[in-house]
Amino acid sequence: MSRPTQAIIDLEALRHNFVLAQSLAPPTLAKQPKTIAMVKANAYGHGAIEVATALAPIAPAFGVASIEEALDLRANGIAQPILLLEGTFTSDEVTIAAQNDFWLMVENQPQVDAVINATLARKVTIWLGMDTGMHRLGFQPNDIQSAYDTLHKSHNVNDEIVITSHFACADDLDSEATLAQIKQFDLHMPTAKKTLTSLANSAAILAWPQAHRDWQRPGYMLYGNSPFDAPQENADQLKPVMSFESAVISLRTIKAGESVGYTANWTAERDSTIATVTVGYGDGYPRQAPNGTPVLINGIRCPLVGRVSMDMITVDVTDLATVAIGDKTVLWGPELPVNEVATVCGTIGYELLTRMPARVPRIYR
Repeated sequence: MSRPTQAIIDLEALRHNFVLAQSLAPPTLAKQPKTIAMVKANAYGHGAIEVATALAPIAPAFGVASIEEALDLRANGIAQPILLLEGTFTSDEVTIAAQNDFWLMVENQPQVDAVINATLARKVTIWLGMDTGMHRLGFQPNDIQSAYDTLHKSHNVNDEIVITSHFACADDLDSEATLAQIKQFDLHMPTAKKTLTSLANSAAILAWPQAHRDWQRPGYMLYGNSPFDAPQENADQLKPVMSFESAVISLRTIKAGESVGYTANWTAERDSTIATVTVGYGDGYPRQAPNGTPVLINGIRCPLVGRVSMDMITVDVTDLATVAIGDKTVLWGPELPVNEVATVCGTIGYELLTRMPARVPRIYR
């Protein structure tokens, strides 16, 4: 491999985070809650096939956004049930789901109709979505019982239906919205003997034990990143999975008053040494990163200077004792949290991870 830009994926850290998610939901009198690993959006940029393969010995199921993502996992040897988090988009997908043991989220009446009107060789498992306050997907709470009854009567549906909802503000530990959503959920649960529940996303797994139910759904936390903007005792145990790395490819000295990069948006106030690093927005590094965004060169924080270009960035390394072409550069990783970089750039770590393109090699260790 010639170009040094790469994402190092620590599979042991991934497994550690999954086990942590399992451990935070204690067993009830009846059973141990189960953990469904979210691998949508190419496993948040980490590589869905490789991540699912690494978790397959310990994960009972996986979650994706579309049937295409699910079929890709099946084609690459993933045998566990796979939940389609947005359900089906066309009626023919119900048949495909039944054939491949995909679980279906059902959140509106057309999806209910597609399931009960399909001709299936085997039954499907349904996750029935309730809108408790996110107001994005799901049946209204007062309509859940009717939707449940319709599905439960269908010969196409397995007896054990999972009732689920999604939190809007679980990452805000001071918000009362999460408790209000839990109250709505419990108040409108269908009356049935074979009903399981799922509420907890990453933030709720870590900080809202009231939300721990039969199934929990870790996503962002699996990849070692906290959904909170402040320290939290459980989130502090996470281990970052990705280290986004590159290297210095050029060095130059510029005089005070000279500028660097497109639009000349940074001008040196002193004679400065500038390192060029081969990474840019074509590799998923945020173009909006402002001057001063931290970059690690040889483990030392240095400020980004100048506009991020497609394939390169420039960094002020004047204060480094030594620097040379080929020196290791870390854009984010265990020593420089992606959340910190994202905050400086006016976005969130979720976006930086998931938009990393295919041209960045993932190296699995």
